[in-house]
Amino acid sequence: MLKMMLTCFLAMAVHVALFAQQQAGSSEDLKRKQADIQREIDDLRNTLKDAKKNAKAGLLQLSMVQKKLRLREQAIGNINQQINVIEGSIGKSKNEIGRLKTELDTLKEGYAKSIVYAYKNRSNYDFLNFIFSSSSFNDALRRVQYLRAYRLYREEQATTIKNTQLLLQNKIAGLESTRKEKDVVLQKQEKQKIELEDEKKEKNEIVSKLKAREKEISKELTVKQKADQKLKVAIRTAIDREIKIAREKALAEAKAREAREAAEREETAKKNAAAEAAARKAAEKEKNANAASTPATTPAVVKVEPKKEAPKKPVESVLESTPEGFRISGSFESNKGRLPWPVEKANVKIHFGTYSIEGTKLRGNNPGITLATEPGAVVRAVFEGEVSRIFDIDGNWSVLVRHGKYFTVYSNLSSVSVAKDQKISAGTMLGRAAANDDGNGEIEFLLMQENRNLDPESWIRRR
Repeated sequence: MLKMMLTCFLAMAVHVALFAQQQAGSSEDLKRKQADIQREIDDLRNTLKDAKKNAKAGLLQLSMVQKKLRLREQAIGNINQQINVIEGSIGKSKNEIGRLKTELDTLKEGYAKSIVYAYKNRSNYDFLNFIFSSSSFNDALRRVQYLRAYRLYREEQATTIKNTQLLLQNKIAGLESTRKEKDVVLQKQEKQKIELEDEKKEKNEIVSKLKAREKEISKELTVKQKADQKLKVAIRTAIDREIKIAREKALAEAKAREAREAAEREETAKKNAAAEAAARKAAEKEKNANAASTPATTPAVVKVEPKKEAPKKPVESVLESTPEGFRISGSFESNKGRLPWPVEKANVKIHFGTYSIEGTKLRGNNPGITLATEPGAVVRAVFEGEVSRIFDIDGNWSVLVRHGKYFTVYSNLSSVSVAKDQKISAGTMLGRAAANDDGNGEIEFLLMQENRNLDPESWIRRR
């Protein structure tokens, strides 16, 4: 009975320890995530404060405050998860405490019975009488061993009770600590909710200012859309040219390969015909020499097989038809989500794709992402490749870089540091960011698979 109780006690202690370890791991992960979110919010708050020094409310301010709101909601969601984990821990602790109390009551009851029994049989006379009343010497030894085992049983009972009491006390103390932790987290949750309401007001103020500047912003967006259209035409022309050159090169290589194979087949046929003629001549000669004695045998003709070129791997794009193009395309794809930002310090002013400006009727479609940065900021290539084209769009430079079947575009540069057809590596300086009408630095960053625009934010690493 005691062994079974001890086993149950140890199993319960191990179970409690494992549960606590799992809960601690989950809680620590959530806390680390919360710290990361808060750090991002703080950085964004400081950047937004600098942006607000510009008297005019712009799209950058709106984009940043919207991002701050999303992060704040993530922080609140994270705290809710922490609360759920804590409540789960509290519930588990209550169950364990109830189980330990029941176990302790059972142990105490058993120990009390053994004490009563020992009290009733406490005299030396009873002890000796129990031994000397044995039917044999072996029976007496067994009775002595029984008494020793019973004394050991009582000692183990007492130890088990002490250990259970200690575990119960620790569990109660842990429960109290967890409840205090929950109170702290609830206070953080309330603080985050207050911050969220303040940020909603901040966003509404910016939206109101933007609405008052709707006509002015509409003109700015019209200018951007015209520049985007010019850039689109220039990029499409350049990429179509790259595809045409690659296709012509692949076609020329295919024709050259077919010509080589045809020449090899012709040469092989000539060799086989010559071999067959020689074999027939030898057979005729042998036949004449051995006509009287041995029948002639026709020697075997060894045919020459034409060489076969190893089949090429199928490619999705003609721009991957060369080994180098195929390699760079695959490497570029494998780095999706890990590409560096083209500028070191930047915030997304306008995201990729269709967008609308809150509080206004303004709509647009961005072919890439518009990044706000410092005027003159260094713009770098996000991956190795080759400079395909450099062109001027409304007085500012744009650089098109080819990465196999992928292309990246860096537009609105005040200066360019590379040349056409130049091989570059990741991090190569391409130029510097130009300033917009407000005097703030700004570039357009596009990412394409041939002529299809992709969302750059899904390719560059998360900050």
